[in-house]
Amino acid sequence: IFLKIYNSFFDEKQKKARPISELEIPAALLKKGKEQEKEEFIQSKRLAYVDEAPVNFCQELGTVLANEEVDEWTSKGYTVVRKPMRQWMLRITAYAERLLEDLALVDWPAGTLELQKNWIGRSEGALVRFQVDAVRTASKKSKKTAAKKKTSSKKTAAKKKASPAKKSVDAPPMIEVFTTRPDTLFGASYMVLAPEHPLVSHITSTAQKKDVQTYVDEASRKSERDRQIQGEKAEKTGVFTGAFAINPVNGEKIPVWIADYVLMGYGTGAIMAVPAHDERDFAFATKFELPIKTVVAPKKAGKEFQVEEAFSGEGISINSDFLDGLPTAQAKARMIEHLEAKKLGTRKVNYRLRDWLFSRQRYWGEPIPISFDSSGKQYAHSEDELPLMLPPSDDFKPAETGESPLARLGDWVEHTANVDGKKTKLKRETNTMPQWAGSCWYYLRFLDPENKNAIFDPSREKEWMGSNGVDLYIGGAEHAVLHLLYARFWHKVLYDYGVVHSKEPFHKLVHQGLILGEDGQKMSKSRGNVVNPDEVVGSWGADSFRLYEMFMGPLEAMKPWSSRGIEGVFRFLSRAWRMFVDESNQLQQSLLEEADSDNKRKVEQVTHSTIQKVSEDIERMSFNTAISQLMIYVNELNRLSVGRFSAEAFVKLLSPFAPHFCEELWNRLGHTDSISHASWPEFDSQLAASDEVEIVFQVNGKIRARASVSPDIGKQEMEEIARTHEAVKHYTDGKEVIKVIVVPGKLVNIVVKG
Repeated sequence: IFLKIYNSFFDEKQKKARPISELEIPAALLKKGKEQEKEEFIQSKRLAYVDEAPVNFCQELGTVLANEEVDEWTSKGYTVVRKPMRQWMLRITAYAERLLEDLALVDWPAGTLELQKNWIGRSEGALVRFQVDAVRTASKKSKKTAAKKKTSSKKTAAKKKASPAKKSVDAPPMIEVFTTRPDTLFGASYMVLAPEHPLVSHITSTAQKKDVQTYVDEASRKSERDRQIQGEKAEKTGVFTGAFAINPVNGEKIPVWIADYVLMGYGTGAIMAVPAHDERDFAFATKFELPIKTVVAPKKAGKEFQVEEAFSGEGISINSDFLDGLPTAQAKARMIEHLEAKKLGTRKVNYRLRDWLFSRQRYWGEPIPISFDSSGKQYAHSEDELPLMLPPSDDFKPAETGESPLARLGDWVEHTANVDGKKTKLKRETNTMPQWAGSCWYYLRFLDPENKNAIFDPSREKEWMGSNGVDLYIGGAEHAVLHLLYARFWHKVLYDYGVVHSKEPFHKLVHQGLILGEDGQKMSKSRGNVVNPDEVVGSWGADSFRLYEMFMGPLEAMKPWSSRGIEGVFRFLSRAWRMFVDESNQLQQSLLEEADSDNKRKVEQVTHSTIQKVSEDIERMSFNTAISQLMIYVNELNRLSVGRFSAEAFVKLLSPFAPHFCEELWNRLGHTDSISHASWPEFDSQLAASDEVEIVFQVNGKIRARASVSPDIGKQEMEEIARTHEAVKHYTDGKEVIKVIVVPGKLVNIVVKG
């Protein structure tokens, strides 16, 4: 699957993956002497590519972490810092729009859908270019040094985004900014770059160099997640670079700062700060005494409106030249038209989603089937060379530098291969795949796990997966933006190649809730509230344990454990046992016969209604209400005479919840086959319908009596029964009846005074 992704590019017109061999190469790159540029072009289009990227590195673990993984490890006490490293990336961003749109095809919890939408983070706006003021940039000498470094190093995706308009090292650099509020451009009073932005070292003045470098070093010791949290809650920090940029709409010079609340991973890693209309910018401007210009007013505020705190809502443009008086939506559109006409910017759809950092610096991941020659050119293994196995080793400790343990195994790393008819010395990739690689497709391998020749037999995939994918998928909500997002991406690549027939891997998703300790807190050894399942089974039996877990509450809810609760479930099973087995441990004689004729209709009704209720509840995975109905059923059967049909129906209905208990009863009922082979009981909806319904009698809204009546009873007859009921007459005799409210089949409420 990795090779399939590596050997693919995303066709923007067809919106799908296609073989890299079908990539259209620009004519200029097909000329002699352009082989290197051609190779770079091809590599820049692959869905799997190598990049020198700022990553989350944990020295203690000796590996990098994806953005989605940082929370998990920092919560365990590990330190995660940002540093540039060579990494494999998967171009999941190419699928951002499809990942977003296709959420409409699945039946998932609303919260999980929202998490994925927010993580993908689609936003519409404009890409605006700010020219750095040449007078204020770094010295000529430092410019040349920076330009030299840039030429000699590999171009990163971030650098490509940061200054695409720059034509030469002598031209003033451009800072590109993505904004969802282009209508506020006249209010931009300063700019902020992420500390790791590639232009920081280039534009910083000599006087500010030391302060800027110190701040950059401090920011590198914070994870992106920490910076996000601090950016929302903590006091803002930042340093002036000594450089100024030109606001493209009014020509004003505005200072350029760096601050760690701006992230390189979102947009372009630079923002135009409009403090009057953004809370974070307002806090920053207030702290550092930067100008605050009001350019949007609430609809009824008037053009003299001045903010006292950030106003981030929509309104009417003010102090904005040709935008004055326009509502926000119109002002946005007008500004984008202006930027495009003047070649100062373009309309842009941006995504919060970043490409998936796919490599890890550890031994036990799947090897990446790519090798390199002495010039760094990549060579993918052919499929007949797979599987590529990890070499034997007893040294798994990662290097503190971030190098994989595999790099120390020279005999495995260095090998020869036939390249263009010549034996060539190559070096294997020593980074390995993350744990998510296997979980992205394991559900597909389940279809045909013994197949030695293919991922699976296509006929099996078509039969089991069909057009909807996995019918029901149960897993924790913690996977919302990890496994569930990654698996969707891999599945879509396979769909593009016709390997699978469903657009989405998992049709219906259910998150199971956590079982808490008796104190209502998450179980942990430190709290001393851990419930040991072995001890519970030893005290109450496996079936009591199973039954209680499902009876505790809705499957999706977090539920506290209760020792008294499992004791109650044990009593229920004991009561059910006595319904079948007498004091001499023999089967109750009544179970060999049909129900008593006097109670036959009632037993018939309660049995069929229970089959219906339990069957429907199981389909909805409402297990707690299904078990509750079975408890009611036992009470009813104990009150009535129990016959063979009702007894067998009960055992079948209970068997998914208490299999061992029911297997024993099934055997005692004379069956030699396992109950798991028995057919599920069927219900007759007419027989399940009650011959009577219970109605409530109220006087002035208070319940005074109840009565069982025919379901077809009329309103007049209901009122007559209510008026003549002794319990009701006690509250109405001698009083004036104001009105009578009758709800057919439900209640009668007599309103009196006096």
